[in-house]
Order: sequence, then C-alpha cells, then structure tokens
Amino acid sequence: MSPTYDFDSPPDRSTIPGEKWGRYAGRDVIPMWVADMDFAVAPEIQEALARRLAHPVYGYTDPWPSLVEAVCAGIARDHGWTIDPAWLVWLPGVIPGFHFGCAIAPGETIVTHTPVYPPCLAAPANVGKRLRAIDLVCAEGRWVHDEAAMVAAFAPGDVGALLLCHPHNPTGRLWDDKELAWLAELALAHDAILVSDDIHAGLVLTREQRHRPIATLAPEVAARTITLFAPSKTWNVPALQCAFAVIPDEGLRARYRRALRGRIPSSPNLFGLVAAEAAYRDGWAWRETLLEYVRGNVALALESVRALDLPVAEPEATYLLWIDVRSLGLEDAAAHFEAHGLGLSDGAAFGAPGFVRMNLGCPRSRLAEGLRRFARAVEAARRRP
Repeated sequence: MSPTYDFDSPPDRSTIPGEKWGRYAGRDVIPMWVADMDFAVAPEIQEALARRLAHPVYGYTDPWPSLVEAVCAGIARDHGWTIDPAWLVWLPGVIPGFHFGCAIAPGETIVTHTPVYPPCLAAPANVGKRLRAIDLVCAEGRWVHDEAAMVAAFAPGDVGALLLCHPHNPTGRLWDDKELAWLAELALAHDAILVSDDIHAGLVLTREQRHRPIATLAPEVAARTITLFAPSKTWNVPALQCAFAVIPDEGLRARYRRALRGRIPSSPNLFGLVAAEAAYRDGWAWRETLLEYVRGNVALALESVRALDLPVAEPEATYLLWIDVRSLGLEDAAAHFEAHGLGLSDGAAFGAPGFVRMNLGCPRSRLAEGLRRFARAVEAARRRP
C-alpha cells in the first residue's frame, strides 16, 4: 500500500523562529516570497533524523558509504546520470558551491542570465571577478536565451565561467537539450567552465520531461563542468545545510577542493547528511505526491493571474511563479503587495524590476487566499490616478 501524505494541513510556522514567516511577524501578511515550502518534511526524513538524534554523540562526521550510495542511486534514477562516488565534493550549501566555482574560473568575467537567483548576481564580485549579466527574453510566453547577446558577451575573450541556473529560478524554465548543447558549445569554444546550480533538479513539473544535467551531454562537457545539487529545495530541508558538487574531471576537482580548504567546514552538518540519505533513498514517493500537489497549485495560480491580464509564463519546474507587473507602474512592487497583505519577492533583486516572484509551495487554501489578496492589490494599483 502506497503511503499517504497530507499537504493541506501544514504545521504552524508562525510559532518558531524562521526567515520566511519571521519577516512579517505580527502583521497580516501571507509570506509567499523566499523559496522554502510550508509543508511538513517527509516522515521518512523525520524518522531518520529522530533515529540519529537518539544517539547521544554528535561528533565530527564524514559522509558514509550508505549515504554516498543513496545519492549516486538517486541521481542515476532521476537524471539518468551514473556518477562515480569520487566525483562528489560535499558542501554546506549550493551558494558557497557556486562561489567557489566562480573563484577557480580561468578568466576574470562570469556570465549569467537575468533574471536569476540573487546570490548568482553577487557571487562574481564576492570572489574578485566581474559580472556580465545577459537578459533572457520572453518569446510567446516562454523565457529563452538571447543568442546574439550571449555570443557578444563571450566575444571579449575574458569569460572564465558560465554560471547556469538549471532549472531556472525564477522563471521555472527547464532548459532543453538543444539549449544546453548550445550553451555548452559556446562556453567550451571560449575555454570557460560551466558552473551549474541544479538545486531545483528534483522539482520538474512537466511529465514528459526530466531534468538533464548539462554535464551529461558529452565527456568534453563533463570535463569542464561543476554541477551543484542539494536535497534542500525538493525535500524542504534548507536549514540542515547539506549540498554536494559533482565534478567528473580530476584536475578541476582538485582545484575546487584546494579553493575550499580552510574556508568552509570539512563536511556538512551531520543532520543534513542524515536527511540527504533518507531523501535520496526513501523520499521519492513523498516527492511524487508533492509534485502532483504543486501542479494543482500552479494551475490555480496561472488561471487567477491570467484572469487579471498580467503576463506570466507556465513554469516547467520549481514551485515558483514569475509574474510581470510592469503594467501596474509600481515604484516598489513588493511594498505595494505587502500593503495588501501578501509578501512576494521583488524582481529588482533578480535583476528584473517590475516583476514579482510568488512561492506556490503552500496549502491550496492559503494559496487561494494569497491569490485573492494579489487580485485586490492589482485592482488597487489600477485604480490609482
């Protein structure tokens, strides 16, 4: 008998410390901004953590064989990629992971796309590199690469890395094989490495597709790629601080390890490792049930937003919705929606003022109320003189 999971009755997050709900403590604002979900963690993960917590020693711990086996099996099952355990480099998070990838890039400029997850925009400067951000374009309701602009971005010859977000946050695009091949060819032609943030890889919404890491295109692509994964987004455990890089090339991996030395903990959080093993080994039924629930939320949100005559693309992955509110003429979009009881992420932080990002990882009843508040905020903006 298949297990059943309840996504309609979430725990009360307002009673515990936390970034998402803490921002609006004491205010009648529904938080639908930062990318974590309001659902209870899979019971399989909770049970694994409880078993480990029962042992009274929490000393320094390296990744163990059954954990590595679970991760490798999970990547093979979900992405069709057979990885060698030696390729794994364990990390406390994907954000430091792509910072170090940028740091070891051979050139002085890092290319990425906008809009994009804000830490991607900050990473180059944080490691002494230059950012060259190229805008994606929305063509016929689908976000795509501006190929001419990308070619021009690489033309000066100073690009050390393409920092790729795949699946893409915030647009929800799942880059297809043709797009990935074109990006890989462009980067390799200019001797740049690929640093791919695949943290949302487990959250593909389209049933006819699955996430394909760019490193799987060809051996020569794998040899120039650092791919970053974590259980945090898919299984809602970001505070447990566990991620890993997959780096097939021995030389690139050695450079990456040297860059990490003395700058981050020698291994991730113990309980993050426990959660990772449980997620990749036992968390797939929960994930499949989650994806069905999120698909329902996406359908409801798209119908509501489109009824307001606002441009919005259907996400192919993630539980995030990227909404174009430029027609409303708001000076501070996030503040306007907060004033109407809804906390959204402002597109300016992603390099795209005039957009907002809505987190759909919540119970449908809460989403329905959030969409009602969104509609009221839009109507109020349109009534302004």
